[in-house]
This record gives sequence, C-alpha cells and structure tokens, in this order.
Amino acid sequence: LHLFSFLDKNSRRSLAKTCHKMLEVFQDPLLWSLLNFYSPVELKKDNFLLGPALKYLSICWYSERVKVCNIEDWMKNTFQKDFCNRHENTVSDFLLDVCNRCPNLLSLTLSGCGHVTDDCILLLLKSCPNLKTLKLENCVRITDQTLEAVTLYGTSLRTLHVDFCRNVTQTGLERVREKCPLVMLRAERSANMIPDTKPDKKLMLEKASRKLVQL
Repeated sequence: LHLFSFLDKNSRRSLAKTCHKMLEVFQDPLLWSLLNFYSPVELKKDNFLLGPALKYLSICWYSERVKVCNIEDWMKNTFQKDFCNRHENTVSDFLLDVCNRCPNLLSLTLSGCGHVTDDCILLLLKSCPNLKTLKLENCVRITDQTLEAVTLYGTSLRTLHVDFCRNVTQTGLERVREKCPLVMLRAERSANMIPDTKPDKKLMLEKASRKLVQL
C-alpha cells in the first residue's frame, strides 16, 4: 500500500492487473483519500476509486480549450457549441457521484470547469457536511446562488475562493462575509468583471460613453 501511494493513477491500475494481491491493494480505500485530475477525459477512466475515504479532490483544467467553455453562450458559434456539448456534463456527472459516494470530503478545488452549475455545488454542500475548503476558479456558471448555498449549508466551511467567477456579485460576497464571518473569503477579479449576459443596446451605449470619457 505504501509503494502504491507513490504511483499515479495509470500506474496503479497497470500494477493492479498483475495479480489478485495487487488488485486488492488497488481496491483498498486508504489508497484513495486524494484525487487530482487535469482534464475532463481523466474523469471517465477506470483507474481510480471513489469512496468514503476520499478527503481531497481537485479538478483543474488548464488547457487552451477552457477558453471555449468560458465564452458567453450567446457568443459561441456552431463549432464552439458542438465542442462544449461533447463534455458539458462530464464534470457535473462526476461530482454527482462524489455526492453519493464521498460524504467525508474535506476539500474541493475546481479550476476551468466552465459548465459546473450552482445546483451542482448546492448538492455537494448538502452531501458533504464536513467540507472545509471550496476553491472555484474560472467557473463561469457559478453565481450568487452558490454564495447563498454557502451561507445555508456550508456550516463547516472555513475557506472559500471564487476567483475569476464573473457571475458572482459584490452583494453576494458581502452576504457571505456577513453570514459566515469564520470563512476566509477570496474573490480575485470576480465581482468587478462583466457578467455573462447578453448586453442590450442601452448597456452597450453606456460602455461606449464610459470609454469616451476615459479617453
């Protein structure tokens, strides 16, 4: 078990295929208290186990393709929409499994997961009452509804990051600070960013006017 702990997920799976004893070690819950993923494709592989032993989970997608997911829906062309449709529910479906199998989760980090919604985070907060750390970075569908869910169900939460989440507002952040004074809140370049809504003509004129004034 100690030797297995030094291996990555693929190597663990390969070693587990060599004999029954190695398979038993691979299936030991103690081996799977921490999981790191670096693309949605990895979530579909059969090289890890989800269970009550999982304490620390990280899904960080830093590929250039993340930029496509972060484009406002109303601005995406047909090719971009087709690309997103192929993996739109991958992370959310995986997190639903986490909700069902990993009630002892302590820390969750999501970066570049542009299709994760407020409902998904709400369910996770309800299902994992011991969650102490929630870090969301560049998750564009996250809004003040997630912040509200934190005030209601994040009773164990002590660290909350919503960096580059452009659809949270200053009002939502202030509510978390008011209702959850023990939570260390960070929102780098979030509330002051342009939200993910299609601007109407009036708003576009206002922006143009502000630019002229700056010039």
